[in-house]
Amino acid sequence: MAVSPARNAPPTDRRVHRTGHAAVAGLLTAAALLLPATTSTAAPTPAPTPVPAADAAAASGTFQQVTGFGSNPGNLAMYTYAPAGLPTGAPLVVALHGCTQTADDYYRHSGWPELADRYGFAVVFPQTGTANNPLSCFRWFDAAQNARGVGEAASVLQMVTRAGGLFGTDRSRVFVTGLSAGGGMAADLLADYPDVFAGGAVDAGPPAHCAATLSAASSCQNNDQRLTPAQWAEKVRRASPGHPGPWPRVAIWQGTADTTVRPVNATELRDQWTEVWGIGQNPSGTRSLPGGTTETRYDDAGGRPAVALYSIAGMGHGLAVAPGSGTENCGATGAYFLDAICSGYRTALFWGLDSGGPTVPGLPAPSGPTATATGADTVALDWQPVTGAVSYRVFRDGTPVADPTGTAWTDRGLSAGTAYGYAVAAVAADGTAGARSTTVTVTTPGGPAACWTTDNYHQVAAGRATLTGGLVYALGSGQAMGLWNTFTVHTLRRTGPGYYVLADGSC
Repeated sequence: MAVSPARNAPPTDRRVHRTGHAAVAGLLTAAALLLPATTSTAAPTPAPTPVPAADAAAASGTFQQVTGFGSNPGNLAMYTYAPAGLPTGAPLVVALHGCTQTADDYYRHSGWPELADRYGFAVVFPQTGTANNPLSCFRWFDAAQNARGVGEAASVLQMVTRAGGLFGTDRSRVFVTGLSAGGGMAADLLADYPDVFAGGAVDAGPPAHCAATLSAASSCQNNDQRLTPAQWAEKVRRASPGHPGPWPRVAIWQGTADTTVRPVNATELRDQWTEVWGIGQNPSGTRSLPGGTTETRYDDAGGRPAVALYSIAGMGHGLAVAPGSGTENCGATGAYFLDAICSGYRTALFWGLDSGGPTVPGLPAPSGPTATATGADTVALDWQPVTGAVSYRVFRDGTPVADPTGTAWTDRGLSAGTAYGYAVAAVAADGTAGARSTTVTVTTPGGPAACWTTDNYHQVAAGRATLTGGLVYALGSGQAMGLWNTFTVHTLRRTGPGYYVLADGSC
């Protein structure tokens, strides 16, 4: 199906209209599949002249091009945004646009500049152009462009290095996100450089290294590849051989009505990264969020979210934004920027960018937060007072739930056997909430049975153990359980979210 390089009119609703969607279904790769990628070395299509940040909602700094960032084997352009007065030691987010878009489009619509102002981090906006691909798609499907040390992947890494020098970036807090083809490249970068990126977000994109050739790209975005979680994880491990961990924390965003990148891609991404983490595919928790969004969380052995899948009911192909001035709002609607939920805000929380961001206005973060489960449905919280605070705002899993005036509060009506993460911010007399504390996680007692006795085959199938080279290991503890078959039987005890120990004869 032919796709014009000219952008279609912005959707007026986040839900899919089939006739309009058919006309733009090639946002990710159709043009690339129909028109071979050129090998021209001409410069990428330039973005507009650097724009004062006042032209983007709630932005205080300047969006500008940076040249001379390296040898640039992928023929990309580098643009940056940094809040005014950003101190050294701040995080860095790399944000990759989709096909037919520019860095300027992503700057104006994605919401990342607003979030950078709020939480205190810099943003790099890489840009490709028609010299690389007819519809300005990042080449996530090209082995000469998407692997460690080559092509566009290497150019993005050079941008990270250059930005680190410009802004004094905290190298332990570098993240990457992208939409559609940009999401595919973000997934590849997480696999290529797990030693560089602490986390990532893939918005309406395919799994890491799903395709290595142009001909395989369409199958990736449209069809179930019928790979096991172990096979998906192996693609990541091959991309960065010898990497011992830790692995990036990955957020996955997908509209259920997306016919350009089918929802199966989100499932495959979930399988890929939970398996890389060794935590299985059984969720640690599920909750409803605004915009018809369901968040499904997969925690590591310490109870921290390692992978999160955000499924948006009825949304087509694009980046979820939520224009407005509220805490949970960000971005502006436009072509492939769809009004549903501020995905950037939720991603920032998932990465922990809200915890003590250096340029968060207002009072400092409360210190010493503690959370104690006092029953199957209650958690008691306390923290140290902050001078000047008239009240405090308590956040459960990133959502504000209470505004107590004292330094203690009890959360009630919780689910048994469930992990919850809490943070607290001090509120000044003018109602401004300051920086959030570090997040503390607690698991309520009770819930499902804590012990399971069955054969190794079914322990793996249930997500309580992992399989490597025909041998089985307890999820979390890594204790050896023997061969993967129906004849070897063990008892596993759950001692925390995603953490199991051998308990033969003791349960």
